[in-house]
Amino acid sequence: MSRIPTPAIEQTPEKSQPLLAAVRKQLGSVPNLFRIVANSPAALEGYLGLSGALGQGALAAQTRERIALAIAEVNDCGYCLSAHTYIARNLAKLDDAEITANLNGASNDVKADAAVRFAVKLARERGQTSDADIAALKDTGYADAEIVEIIAHVALNTFTNYVNEALKTEIDFPIVTVRAGAAA
Repeated sequence: MSRIPTPAIEQTPEKSQPLLAAVRKQLGSVPNLFRIVANSPAALEGYLGLSGALGQGALAAQTRERIALAIAEVNDCGYCLSAHTYIARNLAKLDDAEITANLNGASNDVKADAAVRFAVKLARERGQTSDADIAALKDTGYADAEIVEIIAHVALNTFTNYVNEALKTEIDFPIVTVRAGAAA
C-alpha cells in the first residue's frame, strides 16, 4: 500500500483531473504513478510536460526505454522496472536479451550502448562526467541535442523512481523484481 493516497481521477485535485483524463485517452488507463503524482497538480503538469516534450525529441523511443530500464535498475525502483519492462516488450519491441543488457547498464546495439552506459554513469556519479564520456557519445554518432536529452531522460526517470520508492506506489504492471545489489 502506498504511503499517500493513490486517488481515482475524480478524487484528485481539480487541476489534475483534465491532465489525468488526457493520460487515460493516450494510454487507455491511468497507471498508479500518474494518480499518485496527481496529488500535486504542479508536479503532474511538470512531469507530463517534460515527458511529452522529450517524447518529441531526437532520441528514438527504443533508446528512451533502454535508458528508463537502466535507471530503474540503478535506483532499485520496482515500479519503474515493472512498467518499463512491460513498455519495452510491448511497445518498444525490445527482446529479452536487450532488456537484460539494459538492466546490466548496456545495450546490444552499439550506438544505444554508448547512451545507456553514459546514462548509468551519470546516475551513479550524480552528474559527474568527463570530457572522455562526452567524446564517447559524439564518437558513436550522438549530436549535442541527443546528449542533452539523454541527461534529461536520466533526470525524468530518476524523478519517477524517487516518487515510486519514497511513496511505495503500488505496482499495477506485471511485477519484475529488482536484482539484489543491482545499483552497486
